[in-house]
Amino acid sequence: MCCLTLFILLLLTFSFCSSSSSDTISSDKPIRDGEFLISKSKTFALGFFSPGKSTSRYVGIWYNNLPIQTVVWVANRDSPINDTSGILSINQNGNLVLNHNLSTDPIWSADVSIPQSQRNSTSVIAQLLDIANLVLMINNTKTVIWQSFDHPTDTLLPYLKLGFDRKTNRSWSLQSWKTDDDPGNGAFTVKFSTIGKPQLFMYNHDLPWWRGGHWNGAVLVALSYNMFDKSFITRVVVQQSGFFQTFTWDSRKSEWSRYWSEPTNQCDNYATCGSNSKCDPSNFDDFKCTCLLGFEPKFPHVWYDSRDGSGGCVRKKGVSVCGNGEGFVKVESLKLPDTSGAVAKGGLSFEECKRECFKNCSCTAYAVADVRNGGSGCLAWHGDITDIQKLSDQGQDLFLRVDKFELANYYKKSKGVLDKKRLAAILVASIAAIVILLTCVNYLWKKKRKDKMIFKTIMTATRNCGYENKLGQGGFGSVYKGCLVNGQEIAVKRLSRNSGQGKEEFKTEVRLLVKLQHRNLVRLLGCCFEKEERMLVYEYLPNKSLDFFIFDQNQRSSLDWNKRFEIICGIARGVLYLHQDSRLKIIHRDLKASNVLLDAGMNPKISDFGMARIFGEDEIQARTKRVVGTYGYMSPEYAMEGCYSTKSDVYSYGVLLLEIIAGQRNTYRETGRASPNLIGHVWTLWIEGKALDIVDPALNQSYPTAMVLRCIQIGLLCVQENAMNRPSMLEVVFMLCNETPLCQPQKPAFLFNGNRDLQESSTSGGGGSSINEITETTISAR
Repeated sequence: MCCLTLFILLLLTFSFCSSSSSDTISSDKPIRDGEFLISKSKTFALGFFSPGKSTSRYVGIWYNNLPIQTVVWVANRDSPINDTSGILSINQNGNLVLNHNLSTDPIWSADVSIPQSQRNSTSVIAQLLDIANLVLMINNTKTVIWQSFDHPTDTLLPYLKLGFDRKTNRSWSLQSWKTDDDPGNGAFTVKFSTIGKPQLFMYNHDLPWWRGGHWNGAVLVALSYNMFDKSFITRVVVQQSGFFQTFTWDSRKSEWSRYWSEPTNQCDNYATCGSNSKCDPSNFDDFKCTCLLGFEPKFPHVWYDSRDGSGGCVRKKGVSVCGNGEGFVKVESLKLPDTSGAVAKGGLSFEECKRECFKNCSCTAYAVADVRNGGSGCLAWHGDITDIQKLSDQGQDLFLRVDKFELANYYKKSKGVLDKKRLAAILVASIAAIVILLTCVNYLWKKKRKDKMIFKTIMTATRNCGYENKLGQGGFGSVYKGCLVNGQEIAVKRLSRNSGQGKEEFKTEVRLLVKLQHRNLVRLLGCCFEKEERMLVYEYLPNKSLDFFIFDQNQRSSLDWNKRFEIICGIARGVLYLHQDSRLKIIHRDLKASNVLLDAGMNPKISDFGMARIFGEDEIQARTKRVVGTYGYMSPEYAMEGCYSTKSDVYSYGVLLLEIIAGQRNTYRETGRASPNLIGHVWTLWIEGKALDIVDPALNQSYPTAMVLRCIQIGLLCVQENAMNRPSMLEVVFMLCNETPLCQPQKPAFLFNGNRDLQESSTSGGGGSSINEITETTISAR
């Protein structure tokens, strides 16, 4: 009897385990409360759950392997079950239904219309996919007839859409839970508005709460995202508290970390300053509202005394803007007004847009409709304009209609500046550089003022340099992403107190970057020197560093030859600027893949000037007892003798060029290969006439053979052992951009013997005539 009981228990256990590991529901295999679907990759689970302190039961999808149950989709969010008798099944009509016990009327249904010819329950299955999408499909044809991704709840996941399709009249929106204990439809909804020009809105019930700005797309309007690194877990959620937020899973802390959030400041709230005014979050005053030119507060007492701008502004009394010599003034860097009532016209030039608005007396303002490819089309607002926000440097220009008196005053104030745009740009850049320089000099050398505002601002922007904002780490310290109160994204390099890059390197980087301005150099925005803290604030570049792409098995396939060649040329132009075209003659001394950052358009920008040195106009070479740089990139004369010159950077550039072509680190030692590093391997193949064998297989032989061979040859010319034989960067740029004959390269330098298998690593040592300080950088996924 005991054996029989044990056998039955084992059989039941086996049956339950088999059911729980399935990813499919069929007509003969429903799931009951206590049973689960598990996706094939075991990433997501579907089953019954009770949220928070509630005892009600819901069918939902959640992350399967996280210690915190995080629900991403709920089926019966407004129809809970009060006990554990729920059954999710395929009914006789092939529909996915949720029933209480064996009741006839379903509590919830996928509510699909299946053709009569296919209304056979045995031909329909429901499957939980690895992307958390529950699909109902015809089994034999795999035709999807319903999917949970078309009915999202409060969470946006990779591959899930948010938006609408005018062709099919289908829309996808997110709606918050009521509370942590109730997943029912809450107060806040995030969706694209279909009125006027498409915009992303968050609504509090039916009232606009936050607006993401107008959309530059066309017929299909949808927001979706995907992650390069599939192991990186992220979700976007509309919260019941009225925030639209992105979270990433911190496996080290076993918790969700907030990465991005909207609204972030007072000006992000919809129509904070009412109509015909702008909200500027960078105002130091608590009151952020300013009437637009030609307007005055609608309720002056409330505006000035109560500091409440929600009533907005109206045209000044007695103003005429129709056929009375009026014109348009440019209001720069804005989040454009709400486009729900705007008129959009495609195919118009900028001047045609202006004429169209000028002909209509009710036209208040106009702007370019689509900023892509140089800008095209026209947006025109008639009557009041609402929800305008001042942005830092990423906004659009709005052309506002004003009367002749305001127009005259505007041009009078800006006389000389408007007519000399180039001079203005130079002055602005110069003033900005002087301000940065003076600020940094104040911190670095005078040390008389103990102003903690900059430090506090940086710590606030980076959430106290929190782990969730960490972008990377190197021998110098760590880099964090930050967001200023005006919405501008920044990258903050916080130097470690034990960093080899000390005060002198910090001063060097500040001095150089303040004076250097080039599209292929990273831009310094500010610095902070507070007690023992040393921080550098840079422009934020979203695509990380070059090594993240070219040395990653999965990522490097995203760089085709054209993009790699653009990066090769961009780096060359940046180094040429340092050596010759800037006001200073700069030797970088640590040029490598991890010190080349990529902006949103994958354009390269050279970074990390802490090890750089300034040369005199007639200075050719210098010697140091302190060798700094990275194994695999250092020239032989520098690594062995401490001699450095512009030709040292040329050597480093040559290594980098060959790495971009091969998709391998110079220090990578391939099993069975005689050469100690990539340079040696390339040289061997070159003299054997097989140079193309080193080309990255990820390019799938889709590249111009002659051009690639030419670049390999240029790379070998740059890494020749004798520095005098290497070309200058001016010659390198010329060779890359022209088809002139090239010299045959001589034997390159081999810095490593066959027993050393070096990666990009850090060493230091004393005694003897030099100290080698090798930097290392690791960029984590975002």
